[in-house]
Amino acid sequence: MISPSAALPRAARTTSEEGDGVIGAKDRPANLTGASDQDLVEWAKQGHEPAFRELVRRYERPVFSLLYRMVRDRALAEDLAQETFVKVLNGLASYRAEFKFSSWIFKIANNAAIDHLRKRDLDTLSIDGSPHATTPDEIAATALQLDGRGEDPLQEVEARELGSAIERAIGRLRPEYRACILLRHVEGHSYEEIARILDLPLGTVKTYIHRARNELRVHLQDRRE
Repeated sequence: MISPSAALPRAARTTSEEGDGVIGAKDRPANLTGASDQDLVEWAKQGHEPAFRELVRRYERPVFSLLYRMVRDRALAEDLAQETFVKVLNGLASYRAEFKFSSWIFKIANNAAIDHLRKRDLDTLSIDGSPHATTPDEIAATALQLDGRGEDPLQEVEARELGSAIERAIGRLRPEYRACILLRHVEGHSYEEIARILDLPLGTVKTYIHRARNELRVHLQDRRE
């Protein structure tokens, strides 16, 4: 996805590799898998390439998963993931340790997705999953899950028709509402987690989701009637 060593400044890589001038280098473990995110960030700020590579390893998959659910295009999600990690690297100096690193990186990823959603009229959800999905896991990750336990064939057809209607309705939502609905009803995040990821007040998240649901009801009203 992204080459951490290519992104790091040459001077920083050289300093890290030689072990000179890096604060706390003697306390840094050889195996970074057990290090905290905060320690890795501090070491990455000082130009230690393996620390940034470990951050990429930890968050590469969840960041891609979030982006893929948002834009439903594998190639685009990979591009946005690379863009996200470049922004993370460039923004490490401004990262504040009192905030969770995971919330910070998901915020950057979400903003990248919303920027693209604002520019393009992308699909969001499908009852059958993204047309770009190539594996069963990818199909499941982007499919709209309806409660279909015990459906007979007629109920299954009706559920698929409803899923298509919901897909179109979600596609009409403004990007901020769409992001909240996806994070809540597809990713399964709590309101508090969504607030941290989107860097929004909790009340704003609840308002966005409430308004999004109301808009969805309006869009689906004709079908119900």
